[in-house]
Amino acid sequence: MENRKNYFHLHLVSDSTGETLIAAGRAAAAQFQSSHALEHVYPLIRNRKQLMQVLEAIDGAPGIVLYTIVDRELADLIDQRCREIGVPCVSVLDPIIELFQSYLGSPSRRRSGAQHVMDAEYFARIEALNFTMDHDDGQMPADFNEADVVLVGVSRTSKTPTSIYLANRGIKTANIPIVPGVPLPEALLQATRPLIVGLIASADRLSQVRQHRVLGTTHGFHGEDYTDRAAIAEELKYARTLCARNNWPIIDVTRRSIEETAAAIVALRPRLR
Repeated sequence: MENRKNYFHLHLVSDSTGETLIAAGRAAAAQFQSSHALEHVYPLIRNRKQLMQVLEAIDGAPGIVLYTIVDRELADLIDQRCREIGVPCVSVLDPIIELFQSYLGSPSRRRSGAQHVMDAEYFARIEALNFTMDHDDGQMPADFNEADVVLVGVSRTSKTPTSIYLANRGIKTANIPIVPGVPLPEALLQATRPLIVGLIASADRLSQVRQHRVLGTTHGFHGEDYTDRAAIAEELKYARTLCARNNWPIIDVTRRSIEETAAAIVALRPRLR
């Protein structure tokens, strides 16, 4: 029998950027593989006029409604209108805020977008992003000792996206490819400050990913060794030996998402938490 997915509307209403809701909604929707969410994201909803337009859209395409609205009057309006329409809705943050209030013994300040305040942590993330972009793919190796983390690995082990994800958490990250026969910069071998982590993946996975990359290369590119599993296995053997020689921890990213890889890296060095 043909495997057909059911589609449903998922309305995400936020008085801020909506990032929290998008993450929560997708995490929940991912648990239901037979259904696919059609996302409708409504960010920066902070007054009644804006909200009424959103509620009209929900009425026109009923589905699940998740919201993060700290204004009590607007939140009550969402609850009331959803009851009238007959669609389920839930405030994603309310149960968490209530738990915090109960434990801390004080009420919340209920500020829209409080997590996006331009404080020292915000500017640390910007600095980390700038550093990471400047030190992608082995660039500016002389500065590696200024990094919090340096990722090393053969081609297509997700070094760049993992670096950017870490930078978004305020962790200055550089990355450099491991290429057999090409020595790593002396500045990296002498670095004492950063956590240096080797990323690897299975030869089968790397071959598959690299084949997609080869399809987009220019005419005249010879990618036989680049995608050959035996050649990749030798690359991985070299990478493992290099990391062992320098006592660098290794993370296998074959079955890990970028987020899971980043979490494993952070766990290796408590001061990055």
